[in-house]
Amino acid sequence: MRFSRRRPEEPEINLIPFIDVLLVVLIFLMLSTTYSRFTELQITLPAADAEKLRQRPAEIIVAVAADGRYAIDRQPVDGRNVDQLVAALTEAAKGRQDVVVIISADAMAAHQSVINVLDAARRAGLPRLTFASQTPNGAR
Repeated sequence: MRFSRRRPEEPEINLIPFIDVLLVVLIFLMLSTTYSRFTELQITLPAADAEKLRQRPAEIIVAVAADGRYAIDRQPVDGRNVDQLVAALTEAAKGRQDVVVIISADAMAAHQSVINVLDAARRAGLPRLTFASQTPNGAR
């Protein structure tokens, strides 16, 4: 009996299951990814050299000092209670439409002083309020 020696078989890598798995992963990623389109219009805006005219609404500036004193449109208010502030705000707003109250409080002013101005503006029927601030370099 003659036994022949077998040659060792070279291992084969079957790529078909590997490709199937990759296609399934690819299809999954394609379906689960959201695509967003950014539509963009190329436009050229007109330019103007003139300064824009600002129409400012009627303003009442209420200044609150660090020690709790008040001034409405640079006129000092006698006393520090809410009723006197209401009377002064009502007088300042007389005959004006859509008045905006600007509260300009000192950084060291007591919180209660600012709350008194807010309460007085509400009682005077002035619902539009804003706060003045200053940029770090000192420009307003």
